[in-house]
Amino acid sequence: MYRFFFDFSATYVGVGMICPYIINISVLLGGILSWGLMWPLIDTKKGDWYAADLKPSSLHGLQGYKVFIAIAMILGDGLYNFFKVLSRTLTVLFFQLQRKDATGALPIADRSSPEPSRISYNDQRRTQLFLKDQIPTWFAVAGYVAIAAISTATLPHIFPELKWYYILVIYIFAPALAFCNAYGCGLTDWSLASTYGKLAIFVIGAWAGASHGGVLAGLAACGVMMNIVSTASDLSQDFKTGYLTLSSPRSMFVSQLIGTAMGCIISPCVFWLFFKAFKDLGTPGSQYPAPYATVYRNMAILGVDGFSSLPKNCLYLCYGFFGAAILINLIKDALGKKWARFIPNPMAMAIPFYIGSYFAIDMCVGSLILFIWEKIDKAKADAFGPAVASGLICGGWDMDFA
Repeated sequence: MYRFFFDFSATYVGVGMICPYIINISVLLGGILSWGLMWPLIDTKKGDWYAADLKPSSLHGLQGYKVFIAIAMILGDGLYNFFKVLSRTLTVLFFQLQRKDATGALPIADRSSPEPSRISYNDQRRTQLFLKDQIPTWFAVAGYVAIAAISTATLPHIFPELKWYYILVIYIFAPALAFCNAYGCGLTDWSLASTYGKLAIFVIGAWAGASHGGVLAGLAACGVMMNIVSTASDLSQDFKTGYLTLSSPRSMFVSQLIGTAMGCIISPCVFWLFFKAFKDLGTPGSQYPAPYATVYRNMAILGVDGFSSLPKNCLYLCYGFFGAAILINLIKDALGKKWARFIPNPMAMAIPFYIGSYFAIDMCVGSLILFIWEKIDKAKADAFGPAVASGLICGGWDMDFA
């Protein structure tokens, strides 16, 4: 019942070999805490905290605790890191603006570096080439306005609940959030696009209201926001790759456009293939339950209906785990790098709360394999570990239970 088993999934064993040890341990701890302790205890409250005759999938029963407590931890961790990255971004920007005249000048072709001894010839060459082939600002602004106009005109026909003025508001505020995400991702190597998407769910869902399709409007708005914000960080990473490889920024941008255009065709085809091949796609308990679809849908329901939709005592548990996620992050940051690597990750702990613990054991098996391999021959483990992990993942490409 509580899905504590090892299903011999090569995919998750490979993922465990790639993921850091603390992530895999965090997933296992989350599985033990939820499926080993909490859900069996809450199940004993059936008939007291929630009705005993509810369907297993009802959000007013045990399923509600699984979903909303996981959401609380995800939101707590996401919001903490959002404000952490935002504050760090603004701080770095402030000091860069303060020092730009003294040390911020780049060694471009028509201006010498104020500190030539600190910049190697290769870095000077990369900077010259990168700045020489810039994308005009007018082109970027015109392209964004054109895409915003197209989206504002077409999306309401696809999702009638998503009004044109919702989309317009998203496109007005998205550039600032996209910049924060791209800059923060560059500083921390962590994209928070999903956090901005959750923000759109709550804002647009509450704005639309339950009587005007707020759930669907919030989910559609989340898709729009995540696409804008994540594209900014992805493109920035591509530009960094172009900078390091002496590639033209324009060529990287065109490559991104081509890849996006291909994705617009390939992704729906792949989805349609799965949709037609598996009749129970997205159904809880099936081979492909699409757990995050349920999580995001229930976020939208929470944003529209408020806390009245939660089962008894679920709100207090959500408060506790929301605060626990923030507290864990505070402790991790306070301890410093030496000890922070031993502190579990709240986001990773939250994942098995809803999905189950089966993949946690698989991932820890992957960590164990890599750990033993490193003890035997660390050089070969570092060199061939990712290749072996990729082979295991590709061998189980369909990602059962994903």
